[in-house]
Amino acid sequence: MGNALLRCLRGDCGESTPPHRPQTHQGVPHGVAALAHDLFDYEITAKVPEGLSRHVVSSRRAQAIWYKKLLEAWKEAKPTPKTPATAAILVVQTLRGNQKADLEGLLAYYNLPVPSTSEIVDAPPSSSSTWNDGVQFELRTLPVDPRDVVDGDGITAYVDTATPEESADVPMEVQQAAIQRTTARAARNYREADALKKNISAAGYGFKAGPNGDEILARKYRIRLRGIDAPESEMPYGKEAKAELLKLVEGKPLKIHVYGVDQYGRSVGDVYCGGIFVQERMLKGGFAWHYATYDQRPEFARWEKEARAARRGLWASSHPEKPWEWRKSRRNAGWREGKVPIEVF
Repeated sequence: MGNALLRCLRGDCGESTPPHRPQTHQGVPHGVAALAHDLFDYEITAKVPEGLSRHVVSSRRAQAIWYKKLLEAWKEAKPTPKTPATAAILVVQTLRGNQKADLEGLLAYYNLPVPSTSEIVDAPPSSSSTWNDGVQFELRTLPVDPRDVVDGDGITAYVDTATPEESADVPMEVQQAAIQRTTARAARNYREADALKKNISAAGYGFKAGPNGDEILARKYRIRLRGIDAPESEMPYGKEAKAELLKLVEGKPLKIHVYGVDQYGRSVGDVYCGGIFVQERMLKGGFAWHYATYDQRPEFARWEKEARAARRGLWASSHPEKPWEWRKSRRNAGWREGKVPIEVF
């Protein structure tokens, strides 16, 4: 743990706060020392304060990610925050892109002031915040199974529920079913074990093989790669796009920065694998279009332009069909025939 955090816990935060005893106001932790205390506690226990959920709108898993980022920022801050104003600026800089209600609620929880725009602009940047604006949380996945690559811009990812970020959100019924399944398997009651596995899967969880051959209870996330649109599997170059994505991620753990959830329940995010930004590779190789309707990052347009100019991948065709137009035509045809429309994003 950083020396600055230890000093603050001893009371040297520029406040009249007794060591290890953060002040409270109507039962709410007060000031810089209280924030430092809770960051120290998170480093030891991987738990966030129990009362925080009454002040913010995001889940405890999201809160755990905030505290992880804040802990890193606090350790790297030079100088360390010693006043409520500087602590508030660090919080806002580090957690930029999160919901306004969460930022204001977190500041209110510690009785820290809401900094003005000019204070944030004039303050030195927080060195630990490396997420793009709009990122809500980060996923660290288990290695990707080939069967989990859906197409050229979709992956089913699994995250170990033993991580602090996930463990707080696993429903009690899922935990109990997992224990019961282990007991049933040990007793060779495979029918009951299979039934419990189906219930767990229906709740959005599954079992993946661990490094030692053991089973890991993991949470399932359907991932939509943000900012790109690859040809559908039935389209020309659709199979090649899926094969390229498979080549990039198969058997490897992923880091995914999630911006939100779309109307189909998919987490929309940036995918990183072994130091590679996956969307960049897909665009530069001509395996996907820049989906400018939903993402205006200029580098995405530039990468697509480079692939077009070199006639790579799908750009070898003089007039490749746009995936969103293909889906629209299929959707319209489906409605005319009374069929359920396919996903449009």
